[in-house]
Amino acid sequence: MAARLSLRASALLRSNPRVVVPRLSNVRYSSDIPTRSPKTLPAFSMEGKVCLVTGAARGLGNEFCRAFVQSGCTTMAIVDLKESEAKEAAKELTELACVNSDLKEEDVRIIGIECDVSSELSVQRAYAETLTAFGRVDSVVASAGIVENYAAFDYPFDRIKRLYDINVHGAFFTAREAARNMIPQGGGSIVLVASMSANIINIPQPQTPYNASKAAVRHMASSLAVEWAKKNVRVNVLSPGYMATKLTRTILNHDPELKKTWESLTPMGRIGEPDDLSGAIVYLASDASRFMTGSEIRVDGGYTII
Repeated sequence: MAARLSLRASALLRSNPRVVVPRLSNVRYSSDIPTRSPKTLPAFSMEGKVCLVTGAARGLGNEFCRAFVQSGCTTMAIVDLKESEAKEAAKELTELACVNSDLKEEDVRIIGIECDVSSELSVQRAYAETLTAFGRVDSVVASAGIVENYAAFDYPFDRIKRLYDINVHGAFFTAREAARNMIPQGGGSIVLVASMSANIINIPQPQTPYNASKAAVRHMASSLAVEWAKKNVRVNVLSPGYMATKLTRTILNHDPELKKTWESLTPMGRIGEPDDLSGAIVYLASDASRFMTGSEIRVDGGYTII
């Protein structure tokens, strides 16, 4: 690839000596060389969409919000357990939307909302606040979730109940309220975030309730997809593999052997970066996937195929 890039650079320089060619040491792919603005299939645009994302103040949920903003979304509800963190994330995303664009902060409407997704009433209040602010919701991502590692015999019941209340019941409440508001407006897209753990058994860490909760989310999406298909409300699943979130990096920094194990079990030989999910989440939330429902996209570096 380097040889091809060098030849291309030479040709550019011969035809126009004023062309500045980027240093190849900083280029990952040929598409990284700046040329004209990239053309994208219009259906992938999130411009004009009103989005709501739970668990969005940090981690993967926040990465999904960044992907929507970078795809043109300027109207979004950041939903998380702590209001202060949700509002701070909304502020940061508003600033991001204005970078390298003609937008000003007053052109961007991103709000932070406090919500405990394990409470149906709290979820209903979050949607009510979103509808009051924006009048509609087009794309919803149920990203709020927790994971814990206990051996089955040692897992405290109160922790199991809390995990299911957030991962399973929270996803259901989020999806149900989304559909209640989407059906009268003519449809919308709901993405439930599961995990590759819905399909395989993770090793070496024990996490039976988590795995079962994500399998429930995956099948929940399929069931809801059938129930709401004729109402034009699509329900799909995004299942990440091991992703290098801030929390995961902290864990692996203290346990390098676990990192080696995870990498060795992943055919691509690495842990995923959070932005490796950006294309998939935009696809599922946008009109690009308009004839897709009840499906799962696994972004796991090939982990589940062996």
